[in-house]
Amino acid sequence: MQKWHRARRQYLIKRGERIVRRIDRYVATQSVIPVQPVFDPSIFPQLRDIETNWLDILAEARQILRFRDQIPRFQDVSPDQYRISQGDQWKTFFLLGFGFRSDVNARLCPKTMTLLDSLPGLQTALFFSILAPGTLIPRHKGVSKNLVNCHLGLIVPKNREACYLECGGERLLWQEGKVIVFDDTYPHEVHNLTDEERVVLMLQLERPLRWRGKLLAKTMMWLLKRSAYVADARRNQQHWEARLMAYLKCQGLQPE
Repeated sequence: MQKWHRARRQYLIKRGERIVRRIDRYVATQSVIPVQPVFDPSIFPQLRDIETNWLDILAEARQILRFRDQIPRFQDVSPDQYRISQGDQWKTFFLLGFGFRSDVNARLCPKTMTLLDSLPGLQTALFFSILAPGTLIPRHKGVSKNLVNCHLGLIVPKNREACYLECGGERLLWQEGKVIVFDDTYPHEVHNLTDEERVVLMLQLERPLRWRGKLLAKTMMWLLKRSAYVADARRNQQHWEARLMAYLKCQGLQPE
């Protein structure tokens, strides 16, 4: 029975992906910004505050890293990511995902959340992405062209050339305190070929669209938020929040 449910889920996911890709082709025709893999961050001026205050965000990320063993792997929160996230090499500290806020995690990062709460166009998938040395995230595609991915470099290996994201054939290097912006519906992969950890703040902004595209995008996000994909991730996140709260209480570190 469990195998049948798993097979049915995979079928529905693949069918859903085909529908989303068709919608993405229309969304591309409605885009106000160029349809390309990588963007100049200046297209999104709201990101300037994030860069200006990056040291405050870094300080809170370092506090989180003190209890890294309590931070879930990506696949622990979103099991559908098992193909690209295996082992303990990719950990994610979620703050906000598809409109649902992690109150526990947010209280541990008050300055970061203050900045992000005032960020226009912030939509989903907001977390510290922690990548272990020697990690490869294989080539994959994102969920929807309605969203644009942004990474703020926080902790970057000294050998920057050996730690990179490749998107649509273009190679991007992280830099501490700087944002890179890309469309993750293009095939992309990540390599950390160094012996150091990489940490970024990852967030997604709404793609600027014409009114027809905006209407379709809002409809798609409404449906996505009510899908099993998001429901399962939300339930798993709540489980990890409970574990984290228990740990913090035991250590006398419970957030206000």
